[in-house]
Amino acid sequence: MSQILTLVAPPGGLALPLLHRIRDALQALGATTGAPDWLAAEEAADIPFDELAAEQAVAVATRALEGAAVDAIAVPTEGRRKRLLLADMDSTIVTSETLDELAAHAGLKERIAAITRRSMNGELDFRQALVERVGMLRGLPVSALERTWETTALTPGARELVATMRAHGAHCALVSGGFTFFTGRVAALVGFHAHYSNTLEIADGELTGKVGEPILDRDAKLATLKRLAAEHGLPLEAAVTVGDGANDLAMIQAAGLGVAFRAKPVVAAAARARLDHADLRGLLFAQGYRAAEITGG
Repeated sequence: MSQILTLVAPPGGLALPLLHRIRDALQALGATTGAPDWLAAEEAADIPFDELAAEQAVAVATRALEGAAVDAIAVPTEGRRKRLLLADMDSTIVTSETLDELAAHAGLKERIAAITRRSMNGELDFRQALVERVGMLRGLPVSALERTWETTALTPGARELVATMRAHGAHCALVSGGFTFFTGRVAALVGFHAHYSNTLEIADGELTGKVGEPILDRDAKLATLKRLAAEHGLPLEAAVTVGDGANDLAMIQAAGLGVAFRAKPVVAAAARARLDHADLRGLLFAQGYRAAEITGG
């Protein structure tokens, strides 16, 4: 079979009758299918198929799921395992928006979070929104950065995603519109080979309210994907990218496997693949990794 439909759910959320229902729905539209293959018991399974476009297969599966908390991703069988990973940080590798949490120490969380939401949904220019938000934090002591880091949590599956891909020879990079103070710590904690992000200017132990140039935005994320692929001698089809905001969309659309992870509406609508229910291990299942191959938890 030339294509594979991967179904992923939170642990215990995927049952065999549901797989058979999806397989029957694919066949009803003229697809040739193989038998379901469990990648992780009651969590992830593959259904090989032919004679149907990937977008059609996902649409059929989504209808057959009838609102069940299961994600469906269709990928070509050839080149399924990727050799380059680029991941967003905020609300992707970590559960929070670190700039919003930093703003809480200035009593500005709700005000700044409102701007963040609009920026991540593509309603505001990313660069302008970033400069505006950081400007509001002028005079904040650098100790607030440490306090914010102390409460930052990893998204479930982040360590497993990076450790497993690294173990199979992939280059893993964190690329964020956030700040090096956080990306450096997250990269070290999770095991990324490299991290790319923005810099907060500091003077006399306080934030100056300015962001260092050049600012890493949507275009820079795409440029980083292309540069790393070229450096490692890989086509873009060999890359997997993941993020949740509008500034991630270009790199999501350019990669062989681009995944919108619990994404903002504008991103979820435009991405070819999305994870709304499963954790970040879903990116491994989409590449055909079995539970026994996953490491790093």
